[in-house]
Amino acid sequence: MGDKNSKILILGLDNCGKTTILLSLKEDTNLLSYLSLKPTRCVNIEQFQENNFNIYAWDFGGQKEYRSDHITNFAKYIKKVDEILYIIDVQDYNRYNQALKYLEDIIKSIEQEEKIIELSIFLHKYDPNLKNKAEFKDIDEKINVLINKQIFNLIPAKFKYKIYRSSVYTLFEKNLIFSN
Repeated sequence: MGDKNSKILILGLDNCGKTTILLSLKEDTNLLSYLSLKPTRCVNIEQFQENNFNIYAWDFGGQKEYRSDHITNFAKYIKKVDEILYIIDVQDYNRYNQALKYLEDIIKSIEQEEKIIELSIFLHKYDPNLKNKAEFKDIDEKINVLINKQIFNLIPAKFKYKIYRSSVYTLFEKNLIFSN
């Protein structure tokens, strides 16, 4: 049994890879677990242990009908939270603005509660050989604009956050690309 509890919220739009990241955090290497994933409804809470910590990961459904409820009731969810993982699907160019708007709503909710919470942003589905596909040849440029012109301007200076590139193909290898 672990000596300490840690609560993590995993948020982002639907189909961005939140549950996949949760499986990776749990070190679930059973390929069938990944192949049988279904959209998360409302909130799914998973408990696992890592380095003497009991980790409680709250995986939030990202469909539109759930996102508004999550923001409305954010004060309830944010109690005793140690970290928020916010996931953006880098391959879903058409929903970058929607993903950023949801992130902005989350940040405003954190500020309203006057909380200081570690924030990790995962630019997910940055898969090996992604740039070899014609539709993603300029992915690095789009991500650079996303980070430098949008995320940096969106997050207040008082927030501590990190931005990672991640992919399920490396069983959740994460590459830190920014930390403040």
